[in-house]
Amino acid sequence: MGNVIDDLFAVVQARRGEAPAGSYTAYLYAKGENEILKKLGEEVVEVIVAAKGEGNDRLVYELADLVYHSLVLLAARPDVG
Repeated sequence: MGNVIDDLFAVVQARRGEAPAGSYTAYLYAKGENEILKKLGEEVVEVIVAAKGEGNDRLVYELADLVYHSLVLLAARPDVG
């Protein structure tokens, strides 16, 4: 079994090329880097808010979103993804 992050990154990269209907990842790629950065910034704020009082379950959920959006940004960069 592969590393979870590597597996997720492979799926995120695949969505860039395939762009299946209804894919949130494909939507982000279609909107461009500014939209991806906007979402990444939102997730950073949500992680901080969760850490300051929303409990560990919410913090884990928001950190997962932050990791996902970070991978989308990396895959969107031509010299990384």
